[in-house]
Amino acid sequence: MKQPSANPLKHWSFNLVRRYRHSTIPRWAIMFMDVTLFVIAYVLMKILVLYTEPLVSTSGELVEFLTAAVLTVLFFLATGTHRAIIRHVGMSDILKIIIATVGPMIVFWAVNFINGKLEFIDNRYLLSYRESFQLYTMLAMFMILSRIFVQRVYDNYFKRRRQERNIVIYGAGAAGIITVNALNQDLHYEYKVVAFIDDDMSKVNQELNGVPVMRARAVLTPKFIEQKKIEEIIIAIPTIRNIHKQAITNKALDLGLTVKSVPHISHWINGTFSVGQIEKIKIEDLLERESIKLDNVNIVREVADKVVLVTGAAGSIGSEICRQLFQYQPAKVIMLDQAESPMYDLQFELRSTKPYCDSVDRMEFVIANVKDYQRMEEVFERFHPQLIYHAAAYKHVPFMEENPYEAVYVNVFGTRNVADLAIKYGAQKFVMVSTDKAVNPTNVMGATKRMAEIYIQSRSTDRTHFVTTRFGNVLGSNGSVIPLFKKQLAAGGPLTVTHRDIIRYFMTIPEACNLVLEAGAMGQGGDIFVFDMGKPVKIYDMARKMIQLSGMPNIEIKEIGLRPGEKLYEELLANKEANIPTHHPKIMRAQVRTYPLEAIDREYNELWDILETMKPMDIVAKMKSIVPEFISNNSVYCQLDHSTAPQNTENQ
Repeated sequence: MKQPSANPLKHWSFNLVRRYRHSTIPRWAIMFMDVTLFVIAYVLMKILVLYTEPLVSTSGELVEFLTAAVLTVLFFLATGTHRAIIRHVGMSDILKIIIATVGPMIVFWAVNFINGKLEFIDNRYLLSYRESFQLYTMLAMFMILSRIFVQRVYDNYFKRRRQERNIVIYGAGAAGIITVNALNQDLHYEYKVVAFIDDDMSKVNQELNGVPVMRARAVLTPKFIEQKKIEEIIIAIPTIRNIHKQAITNKALDLGLTVKSVPHISHWINGTFSVGQIEKIKIEDLLERESIKLDNVNIVREVADKVVLVTGAAGSIGSEICRQLFQYQPAKVIMLDQAESPMYDLQFELRSTKPYCDSVDRMEFVIANVKDYQRMEEVFERFHPQLIYHAAAYKHVPFMEENPYEAVYVNVFGTRNVADLAIKYGAQKFVMVSTDKAVNPTNVMGATKRMAEIYIQSRSTDRTHFVTTRFGNVLGSNGSVIPLFKKQLAAGGPLTVTHRDIIRYFMTIPEACNLVLEAGAMGQGGDIFVFDMGKPVKIYDMARKMIQLSGMPNIEIKEIGLRPGEKLYEELLANKEANIPTHHPKIMRAQVRTYPLEAIDREYNELWDILETMKPMDIVAKMKSIVPEFISNNSVYCQLDHSTAPQNTENQ
């Protein structure tokens, strides 16, 4: 049998709170409350008048009261003061109250003024200037205070108890205030802002909404964090530079804080900001560099009104090249790839989203493989592309180490097919996407990309210019280390790194693709462009940062050893290469070795004959004779470096 509550009043109040916690006060009830407040204000006004003026007749008082009441209710209805949800009342609701009370007062003043000239109404039926001022001033005050009272009652007795969280906000400007207001609407946490941090010394030692503004070095210390029990920091500077944001984040993570940021105002939904838009810092934010600003005028001149072919269009780089191309008004973009499903996804995206869908008539989607010469010639015969951006390639080092046949077929001879057809059909520019792994390669994939560079570099003519771009890893590309770490984090770990000291260069996909387009515009044939990649990133440190950002500090980092063909660090220039400056301080032209055309044709034809045997050792051995700096690492092909004496094509 159910036992009665020991405290019936407490039990009753608990049930009341639980039942009506999510309810809102009906409109009729708010209107009734406001009318009641009007009556109270009217009575108080008359009591104040008693001390200075004699009472008029009862009939005059009644008409005066009814006139004021009807006029006031009309203004309530017109301004919609009764439609507000009182527990969320804000400045717009208070403004409505002011309009609803000042409006009738102005009407009475205007009628009194006109009546003083024309005397068409008995003064007994009108509120005087003083009476209307006293009445509506008190009414406005009562209405505002009543809403504040209801809001406080809801917050203290009906609102769901939220978990408290002490935070600091970096940025004591307008975005900081907007962030505080957004946090107050959070349904899960009750945020207490302990301090604002700002680099502007004119704001330091002042207060913002009663919260002190302090310097970063006074707040971001273990002592302050521990004393104030701070759990989180929000960077509320939407226009903050990447390098500054990274420094703040690294310091906060070392102190064990959760780090979030306010996005740029251009990403706010319909120009307004809500707590849901405050986002956690991602590892990509810690790797981004200040973007290289390129001269888009060159790209416009190069691309506008041209027929452009993009191979590998469904990949990470190829698809972004396509997206960027459409802003430069090409005559047509032929997007070619052999991967059916990713190609369908790209087609759906471009045809259905702004601004790309405005260029549907300039889109062509082609399923084809660059290693199929006949199919590729059919594409060239049909479209006669003037510009070619060649991004089609196999790129995964371990897979290509196990499958050198496919690596050579696609990366070397697929490139040869497209390059030869570009010359045959009179294309103006051929821009190839290469990789830093082509420099002093230690794996099959890198060697094939170097061989592709060598081939197209030798093919430049007065009619068709061949250009190469080299860059490192791109953030968020398919199969890269960051998506892998995210999957491992979601599975509870461990995070796997091949070696504790392995380092890589990183850049964003949009930046990499902008570089490709710029290289196409500035290249004059036979050029290999590299650019300042910034500081290399230690993969082990990246894994550690991702664990800190995830809020799961107990996840392990496991070292599994270098994979076949992998090396500890990547390079942008080979040992015998040098940089030549260009018009942009961050973009360099590599001064590379040249190879005799006849020797290259002979070597590549011999490689083609060997490829038909499908014998990995023979294929890789021939690759090493073409690219003498190709020294395998941690691979079955290391034995070839000791048993063969590769010949340098420079000497042939």
